[in-house]
Amino acid sequence: MYIQYTMDQLCLPMDLEEDIPENHLVRVVNAAVNRLDDAIFDAAYPGGGRDSYHPKMLTKVIIYAYTQRIYSSRQIAKAIREHIPFMWLAGRQRPDFRTLNRFRSERMKDVLETVFSAVLQFLADEKYISLEHYFVDGTKIEANANRYTFVWGKAVSKHKTKLQEKVHALFSTIEAAEHQEEREHHGKDLTELGEAFELDSSKLEQVTQQLEAQLLKHPKDTPLKKAVRKLRKDLLPRLVKYEHYQKLLGNRNSFSKTDTDATFMRMKEDHMRNGQLKPGYNVQIGTENQFILAYSVHQRPTDTRCLEPHLEIARRILGQHPQTIIADAGYGSEENYAYLEKEEITAVVKYGSYHKEKSKAWKADVSKIENWTYNAAEDNWTCPAAQTLHFHRESKETLESGYEIRRRHYRSQSCEGCPLKDRCTVAVSLERLRYQSQARERLRSEEGYALAVRRMIEPESVFGQLKNNRGFRRFLLRGMKKVTLEVGWLSLAHNMLKQAGVEQKRKGAILQ
Repeated sequence: MYIQYTMDQLCLPMDLEEDIPENHLVRVVNAAVNRLDDAIFDAAYPGGGRDSYHPKMLTKVIIYAYTQRIYSSRQIAKAIREHIPFMWLAGRQRPDFRTLNRFRSERMKDVLETVFSAVLQFLADEKYISLEHYFVDGTKIEANANRYTFVWGKAVSKHKTKLQEKVHALFSTIEAAEHQEEREHHGKDLTELGEAFELDSSKLEQVTQQLEAQLLKHPKDTPLKKAVRKLRKDLLPRLVKYEHYQKLLGNRNSFSKTDTDATFMRMKEDHMRNGQLKPGYNVQIGTENQFILAYSVHQRPTDTRCLEPHLEIARRILGQHPQTIIADAGYGSEENYAYLEKEEITAVVKYGSYHKEKSKAWKADVSKIENWTYNAAEDNWTCPAAQTLHFHRESKETLESGYEIRRRHYRSQSCEGCPLKDRCTVAVSLERLRYQSQARERLRSEEGYALAVRRMIEPESVFGQLKNNRGFRRFLLRGMKKVTLEVGWLSLAHNMLKQAGVEQKRKGAILQ
């Protein structure tokens, strides 16, 4: 009546591979990692101590786990004990969660990028990618940090200024209480120390020690005693804290106390629709055929200043700069155009006003310099009111990055009484206009238009895969280095999945 069923009898075959379908994703992961040279992992193992788990085994397990939306080291260790594909990859070995976490976040910190580059080389050899076109974009991913442990740069500066004022006032109080016009401390009185320049924590510590030494000579000096106590217990510790905060901030405007590398940013996932800022990182990727070619993590909320550092990382990963960069208007700054031109990279990059320029309202707006006529030979402009504006002077603006923008100012002797005067602009960067003209020409060409359209299904689709299909919306690790490693593992897993999908499509088989 029933098929024989017993749990006490040993069954054959014993090989777990027999239970894994031929087209299973785990076979793609296994084959790709097996192709890596063992010497790649030597830097992660300096030697000594007991024998370690094989790095290829751990690499396979972690990559496959990321393809299965398993990111926690405890859950990965659990899967190794319970799931046949994980058991097969691990060769029935059972590394615990500490070993897995230490491997992915510590041992691989100097190796993962090399592994990623080697896998890319395999993909290029098999014609999955050509490295001809590089579609770049960024997305924000929330950090593993408390949303309410924020520190704002402006608040720190304001509190530090108020603290300096309190220190100055305290010194003045000491002077008044002692009824002295001058108190010498190594040639300077307290008023000079407080008012001649801003005190840092080391100088305030020195002054506090001087006052403490003086208090030993006059132990009954109550005002001095109170001042020393306030300096030691309140003002000095707070100044040390503010200086520490400013060091952590660098050129950022905020950070989280629970992950000091994370910056508060506006996320697309704003379910309360209140524009809440959350601690996060700006993840930049470059793709081709929806394979990730390079990745980088940044603390800046906007994409504009991320392009140059990202492409330098891409050059390190790929061994060369991509031939053509395709990006949206978030990257279309004069500085970025100049960088791409210097590196001899073809830029199919929109600028902020690219689409607006096509509208009737823009073409009729006399305040837009693009609607004026420029005479390069005589270096003058003709405005919509038919007035000629001649070169008057040049101004320079140095950006935070050090890039210098040169603006040329033009004026006419006949602008008085012109009804369009208040809407005219006569300060312009000729370099910016030149770069925009080049970008406009490329974007309106047949090839440029095709690449711009293709960009919408390149990195955007990859971000959709990472965030929605694989549910990675928040980092598990903390700190820039570990977060970058997480993105590296994610990118490896994505490329394996993509390779498997393309391979099975070529074979006409269904991916298990």
